[in-house]
Amino acid sequence: MTSDVVRATYGTPFKEVARLLADHRISGLPVVDEDDKVIGVISETDLVVRQAATPDPFGPPRRRWLPALTRSARQQAAKVEARTAGRLMTEPPVTVHADDSIVEAARTMAQRCVERLPVLDEEHRLVGIVTRRDLLQVFLRPDPEIREQVVQEVLIRALWVPPRSIDASVAEGVVILTGQMERKSETEIAVSMTRQIDGVVAVVDKLTWLLDDERLQPDEQALHGVADDWLRKL
Repeated sequence: MTSDVVRATYGTPFKEVARLLADHRISGLPVVDEDDKVIGVISETDLVVRQAATPDPFGPPRRRWLPALTRSARQQAAKVEARTAGRLMTEPPVTVHADDSIVEAARTMAQRCVERLPVLDEEHRLVGIVTRRDLLQVFLRPDPEIREQVVQEVLIRALWVPPRSIDASVAEGVVILTGQMERKSETEIAVSMTRQIDGVVAVVDKLTWLLDDERLQPDEQALHGVADDWLRKL
């Protein structure tokens, strides 16, 4: 994410908003209140809507229609008359928290059809902003760097797998896991955790296991370490 965030307040004039976007060569910015909490987001589209609806002084007079009743229509109508960031912004804002994963941020962007996400801390204050370009940069991580994270964080720290007992190879972001593990549940955890690592495009599962612990009763299972929490998420 970018921590030095260009922002506006509710009362920032329309022209100042346009100037901020142009000077910093950005396509949008968050609007914050006096506590630095995000109350809305402004994009270039909002400015275009505002300008496109401005009457042409040399054109024929526009017919006046009854005000639309939908919330979206009312918001669009308000933007036409907007003179400040508070009137121009789109609300409520779509945001993420600093401890959210890259996958969660990307999913939010795709589902909500937005190009940027203000990043909030535990007190919901603005600490950064992440854009689609930032997310795409994740997939430029070198393969050796991805492999090292898989080995250290997934296999050794989370699953306590002895070094070299499981082979992890990476090519163009695709991770191939090969070898035999003690339990079937551990292979599922290994694959799931690997998928969550930044820069991983896909995971090829070639793991085998000695014990199919999915058939055991809950009190017979012997899980340990971080693996406990991950198994509950599967």
